[in-house]
Amino acid sequence: MGEESQSPMDAHILIVDDDAAIRDSMNEFVQMAGFASITAGTAEEALQLLETNSVDVVITDIMLPGMDGLELTDRIKKNHEIDVIVMTGYSGDYSYEEAISKGASDFVFKPVRFEELLLRLRRVLKERRLTQERIHMLEKLKRLSITDGLTKLYNSRYFYNQLKIEIDRTTRYQRPLSLLLLDIDKFKEYNDHYGHLEGDKVLIRLGQVIKSCLRKMDSAYRYGGEEFTIILPETEGGEAATVAERIRSAVEAERFYPLKDSPPLAITVSVGVTEFNWHEEIALFVQRADKAMYQSKQSGRNRVSCLFTSKD
Repeated sequence: MGEESQSPMDAHILIVDDDAAIRDSMNEFVQMAGFASITAGTAEEALQLLETNSVDVVITDIMLPGMDGLELTDRIKKNHEIDVIVMTGYSGDYSYEEAISKGASDFVFKPVRFEELLLRLRRVLKERRLTQERIHMLEKLKRLSITDGLTKLYNSRYFYNQLKIEIDRTTRYQRPLSLLLLDIDKFKEYNDHYGHLEGDKVLIRLGQVIKSCLRKMDSAYRYGGEEFTIILPETEGGEAATVAERIRSAVEAERFYPLKDSPPLAITVSVGVTEFNWHEEIALFVQRADKAMYQSKQSGRNRVSCLFTSKD
């Protein structure tokens, strides 16, 4: 019963054979087994169908008019995420190794026993599903490794990786690059007074506000604790200061309710802005943004400070 559950109608099969009788009988059997299927008489027709149809597995004869089944397999594997089962009645002319080297997932001999083909088809679909689940899991793990779990922004480790990439690009093409570093004002007092759960709500909302103020090419990071950094590619210092002011103003406009039946509270941030000086060290670039942010703190908080150097 477990095997039967692995042949849902949402698995789509394409059968390719120039013999209409074989093609039609295989199609009927595959559909009776619970699969959705379509057919083609040539490799060229099959490739056209793949452009307009969602297909999980192609079952193809090797001997076809025009392009043969091995070349078809090669084309499919180069251009589609589709598994291929190859059939042949000429076991002396083609080897299992040849079919696998072209990317085939399995190889069967004619005359095909439909029961055997069904077993192989289910096995290929099961391996396909497991592979897709594995890829999905790896992608999820990658996202988790570069993402801050609380704010859903990127984390500090990923920040340095991306900053290096942006610096390499901006140096190569002599394009502007700016950096913002912001810190929540008096956040320790807020945490101490209202508790870390309420403090976490502030961090989560702040991450959302920051993202809402950015372009697609910009990227925001939780740098650590209550500090955030923002990389602004293709952005000169003056433009970066405008972005910083937009974020500062948006944060100040937010209201938080840490206590029931009490007036709402506002949170503010101090922001430092700097622009990259070509060929300088990453550490100096980040330190200058940090220094500008502390200027905002020392000047009364809830403000934007800029610190620039002349470009070499």
